[in-house]
Amino acid sequence: MYSDIGKLLEDMRDLQEQLEQFFDEAREKFRYTLEDGRVRFSFEVQQLQRRYRVSSFRYLLNADWRSVATAPVIYSMIVPLVLLDLGFTVYQHICFRAYGLPRVRRRDYQVNDRHRLAYLNTIEKVNCTYCGYGNGVLAYTREIISRTEQYWCPIRQAHRVIDAHRRYPQFFAFGDAQGYQQGLKGQRQILKEGQHDEQG
Repeated sequence: MYSDIGKLLEDMRDLQEQLEQFFDEAREKFRYTLEDGRVRFSFEVQQLQRRYRVSSFRYLLNADWRSVATAPVIYSMIVPLVLLDLGFTVYQHICFRAYGLPRVRRRDYQVNDRHRLAYLNTIEKVNCTYCGYGNGVLAYTREIISRTEQYWCPIRQAHRVIDAHRRYPQFFAFGDAQGYQQGLKGQRQILKEGQHDEQG
């Protein structure tokens, strides 16, 4: 059974590589490069993008009233997001150091480069930055929690888990008492050595 899971994980990695190739093709199509972690467009492409930009004033003038009315509610979530970000950063620096686990690099999850698109106005850029930050925080905290789960309780649930984290398939089967008791130290060692991080 575990060898079947390993094969499925390998297939998933192959699909991820195919997806990255698709993204590479998109980079060529829309003529941008990544240099030293920064997005670079040619001058001509930037000029072309600017032609599609709608001014912030016209954008607001044509906005659906529901979007304008709910904006304060949406942006009020910045407070819990910042607290979550700060809380989990402190948590992992205390707990992961105590357990000897590698810490999650926050910058790997905070990807915000859409503000470099010349066809977005200021309001759209702020919106994109906000959503990028929020999703980055959730991905960052999810990785911290998944490492915590692998350390303390690497057992799959009896019920199906929708969109389980990437470590989950390698957890012990629900009800596998022997595997859990014999393999828990091994799971912790894998985590300490960062093997899932290299594979994932």
